[in-house]
Amino acid sequence: MFRDIDVTGNKTNNKSSAYILCVGVGWFPTTPGGLERYVYDLTQKLAENQDQIELCGVGLPDTQLSLPMKLTNLASPDSPIWKRLWSIRQNFQKTRTGKPDAINLHFALYSFPILDLLPKGVPITFNFHGPWASESKQEVVHQRLSVFFKHQLIEKRTYDQCDRFIVLSKAFGQILHEQYQIPWEKIYIIPGGVDTDQFKSNLSRAEARAKLGWPQDRAIIFSSRRLVHRVGIDKLLQALAIIKPRLPDFWLAIAGRGPIQTALQQQATELGLNEHVKFLGFLPDEDLPIAYQAADVSVMPSQCFEGFGLAVVESLACGTPVVCTPVGGMPEILEQFSPQLITSGIEVSAIAEKLEQVLLGKIPTPSKEDCRQYVTDNFDWYKIAQDVRKVILA
Repeated sequence: MFRDIDVTGNKTNNKSSAYILCVGVGWFPTTPGGLERYVYDLTQKLAENQDQIELCGVGLPDTQLSLPMKLTNLASPDSPIWKRLWSIRQNFQKTRTGKPDAINLHFALYSFPILDLLPKGVPITFNFHGPWASESKQEVVHQRLSVFFKHQLIEKRTYDQCDRFIVLSKAFGQILHEQYQIPWEKIYIIPGGVDTDQFKSNLSRAEARAKLGWPQDRAIIFSSRRLVHRVGIDKLLQALAIIKPRLPDFWLAIAGRGPIQTALQQQATELGLNEHVKFLGFLPDEDLPIAYQAADVSVMPSQCFEGFGLAVVESLACGTPVVCTPVGGMPEILEQFSPQLITSGIEVSAIAEKLEQVLLGKIPTPSKEDCRQYVTDNFDWYKIAQDVRKVILA
């Protein structure tokens, strides 16, 4: 069965520091995304533990910043895929100077070219952030690498070289076991973390709205999402069109960019929602906590492949309750705290029903203080990083 890691936050008694080699994807400040943010936060929290951390990736800053860890850029994210993979291999080989105590991989495509270059006898932990091949298929986007090629050649061969795996939810542990035949005893469940110093509840709703120039006299719904098919923003728009006749004063703010943004904006127009929906585009990281605090409720209408739901804990850390669909790891966050805010299904009607109940005050929502406390008790990055470290160095 899955191995759950204790998240009570008991501080590890570290007698000595370790050299941990991490292979990520991009650099979060320039390529925002859930995986990039996870690796960015994790590596810095590990480095604060006095460990020696080296982060290898694509598109990392070439000049060393004032960070507590070493950055090694392996390739340019703008180069063709074949050239990128070749550069990863060549640059990784040229920059090796010491043997790490542990290796932590986060993305199969960028790990695959260096598998045979990794030092022997060093434990390898793979953080499984999602089924890459299946997600590509779901988005129905033309890919140079076929789904079969991604799954069989890259993902499975990479995972075969790993000693243990970290997943952010039981839901993704199930996928890892069933689709990739990883034994249960190699799978550890450790939820994602949130930086509670950045995501905080220090503003009133009115103050947050004033800072952003958002309306003070409307019920505000907020969603921070990469605009792709699986996140369900199209379903959310349809749901809001259903409840609009009974709740005409709502305002939906959508933060994020993605390949279907133009289609979603056209959909909003066709549904008569132009006065009710604002596409914010990229929201600077410093404004994100303010946006959460400005909203009455956040919403995560995902349709599939939501391994954790980082925006759920970000919103709760800012004191704002969250409505989510019963997809992936999101229910695992809310079922012990506010299960009444999980929709009955992923359908438009289920999303519409739940949002209408919340906005009309027909179901209870947790207080700002309770939302914040739940996250600090269970998802603070310091505590999560300690649990990840235990597995990496096991």
